[in-house]
Amino acid sequence: MMPVEEAMARLLALAPELSTEEVPLQQAAGRWLAEPVTAGRDQPPFDASAMDGYAVAAAPAPGDRFRIIGEAGAGHAFTGPIGQGQAVRIFTGAPVPDGAKHVVIQENTRAEGDHITITDRDSGANIRPRGQDFRIGAQVAPRLLKPVDLALIAAMNVPKVTLRRRPVLAVISTGDELVMPGEAPRPDQIIASNSFAIKALAEEEGAIARFLPIARDREADLRAVFEMARDADVIVTSGGASVGDHDLVAPVAQSLGLTAGFWKIALRPGKPLMAGRLFDAAFLGLPGNPVSALLCAELFLRPLLRHMQGDPAPQPRQRLARLAQALPANGPRAHYMRARVGDDGTITPFDRQDSALISVLSAANALLIRPVGDHARQSGDLVHYIPI
Repeated sequence: MMPVEEAMARLLALAPELSTEEVPLQQAAGRWLAEPVTAGRDQPPFDASAMDGYAVAAAPAPGDRFRIIGEAGAGHAFTGPIGQGQAVRIFTGAPVPDGAKHVVIQENTRAEGDHITITDRDSGANIRPRGQDFRIGAQVAPRLLKPVDLALIAAMNVPKVTLRRRPVLAVISTGDELVMPGEAPRPDQIIASNSFAIKALAEEEGAIARFLPIARDREADLRAVFEMARDADVIVTSGGASVGDHDLVAPVAQSLGLTAGFWKIALRPGKPLMAGRLFDAAFLGLPGNPVSALLCAELFLRPLLRHMQGDPAPQPRQRLARLAQALPANGPRAHYMRARVGDDGTITPFDRQDSALISVLSAANALLIRPVGDHARQSGDLVHYIPI
């Protein structure tokens, strides 16, 4: 069986980065920037007042008196110069007039008609110099765009950005035992649930995910559903990836041209994970057991989608926590245990680790990683985990 790390490397090699497209800035949130963005102006583009008050030629002293000669507001500059003994009423964000080196905050003045008298000293000049935030030519490097990044790029006077195309994901559930939520299952049927989490996870990573019909346990049916996925960038199946008489995903996919990347990994739960390329898409065959499927989606599908959109480090980010209880030695497969990290920073695995227990996975906020052959652990030992 293939180690998890090797399987991850092979999976990412199956899917190159996607092509790019130019998109209006207002549609770029949560997308991956593909090319650097360069500032077309300084920010601020002029020396700007940091406070409401009065612009004067130099820092004044208490008792100094000035004649008000005009006003400057945001978007409305005072165009004349300021001389000695003169002041311009100014508001936050307004351009500082020529000749002004100080803004007296209004709380430190007393107004008397068209004059002001200084009543107290300021703690600073209260002026934001031109280019204090960034200069022309400053760049935003390729990355996942947060809301604040859009504000930064807009301030650079850039209306469009070049992004990685969003991957299109086809989600296929397989099996005669499945019906969709809301339908009336027979006594020997269950509700199809894995695909809802897979679709949500993919959309969380920026993909365009679509359900395909449930593929029944017949070659012709599975082949027909696969054909519906020809235009996808990623094809994900759930179920049918083992070696039973009714597990048809591998033989049918191979008959359609599947190029295998790997099958079976040293992972618990999730051993029968399968990957390759089918049509023009990356193919990921997840197990049917809910926890196995969703854990493999977390460990492999999420990094795959990040990689395709330009993330240079798409693998799950591991953290450290102290065990809240002792654990026995681990066996020949890496075990990703459903666990909770508490407010005190310790991590506690759930007692029940069966791969069919969705409720346990739903209650978990971490996957505690037990490496292959890991020795017995004591309460207080540091262990790695992945937040979920």
